[in-house]
Amino acid sequence: MWQILAHCLPKVLISNPPVKVGLASYAVVNGGKNATSSYMLGLCNNSFLVNSAINMQTRTSATLFGSILASIFLLSGCNSIPTSGFGRADADPKSTQPNLKGIQIIDVTDSVAKQLFDQRATRQFSDAFIVPASRGQMIGNGDGLEVSIWEAPPATLFSPGNIDVRGVTSSTRATTLPDQMVNSDGFISVPFAGKIKAAGESLQAVEAEIVKRLTGKANQPEVFVRLTKNVSANVTVVGEVTNSTRMPLTPGGERLLDALAAAGGVRQPVNKMTIQLTRGDSVFAMPLDTVIRDPKQNVTLARGDVVTAMFQPLSFTALGATGKNEEINFEVPGISLAQALARTGGLRDERSDPQGVFIFRFEPVNALAWPKQPVMTTADGKVAVIYRIDLRDPASFFVAQTFQVNNKDLLYVSNAPVAELQKFLNVVFSVTYPILNAAQSFK
Repeated sequence: MWQILAHCLPKVLISNPPVKVGLASYAVVNGGKNATSSYMLGLCNNSFLVNSAINMQTRTSATLFGSILASIFLLSGCNSIPTSGFGRADADPKSTQPNLKGIQIIDVTDSVAKQLFDQRATRQFSDAFIVPASRGQMIGNGDGLEVSIWEAPPATLFSPGNIDVRGVTSSTRATTLPDQMVNSDGFISVPFAGKIKAAGESLQAVEAEIVKRLTGKANQPEVFVRLTKNVSANVTVVGEVTNSTRMPLTPGGERLLDALAAAGGVRQPVNKMTIQLTRGDSVFAMPLDTVIRDPKQNVTLARGDVVTAMFQPLSFTALGATGKNEEINFEVPGISLAQALARTGGLRDERSDPQGVFIFRFEPVNALAWPKQPVMTTADGKVAVIYRIDLRDPASFFVAQTFQVNNKDLLYVSNAPVAELQKFLNVVFSVTYPILNAAQSFK
């Protein structure tokens, strides 16, 4: 492209002094800070341009030249023309700009992408959540219990008249106590046995404790304890499910997918869903389709677990010369840079610089071997990094498929130098042409 410009622009400059002055103005205002302004300054910095400007003898030319000079002064006061951000040259690793001090600038290569990918290993549910061997159904505070006591004849303590204390005639010598709730201290009360610790115990353990307390008081007592109301052994299911619910746990050992089924399933496509499991202080998340494919990840649930179904819980921000500038959500398995660019609508053909694709990210100190030493970190021990990729290189499209986008990344595509030149000329000519037209009308 530059060879074509080198051949054509001198002819345009000779035949059209206003264009020539406008190009020179762009070069002066930008001070040769990028490839386009440097090139234009080289074309326009010659005696022909100066002589042409000085020798404009007609009123129209003088007026036009004055208006161009005025626009130069106006644009010089602004220091820059409107733009969406910095340019490719501003993120040069060799730059000595003080505002880049401490920021690592890394060219994305296959080696860099592989190093970062190897660090993305996530802990699986099967490793993070191991439920100990069950001791039976555990009782908790607030649960309702029914205690039935049998006594061999001759009964010396309970119901010699074969009457259920609830008012129901019984054909056996059994006494069924009214339902009672495990109190906040974890106890229930049984006549002649006193307070029995129930919370944290299995039904069988409570039965054995009551028998132990009644032995010597009742004649060969037998006890049966039944759970009538399950309050403590539940799993909560929330998020992108059909119906949020609390699912009671049974001795059968409900699993993760059982909880989702009890909530009516997820409302979004399975491959876009993430399942987060919270148990105490431990919080882990995995893609739903991974849980479905790998039976080991369909872990057994424990009381108090919270299952959250999330639709694309991660996000990155797209700015600059992309199809759309906005925060874009994605799913937990992660997406590649190629997928991220596609979700933004790709690069804008009329203004983007394919050599100016950047990813801004905070990385751990040990993520890579950093070129700038000593390594400067943020208050939370992270390193500010700008990853740069050149999409003019065909090999970069393979790298873009392995380079993973992280949560809260910022993807920025800079404007092409020619796009900046076009904006500058639009500003200059928007000032000069109205003046030129007015001058022509007074001839």
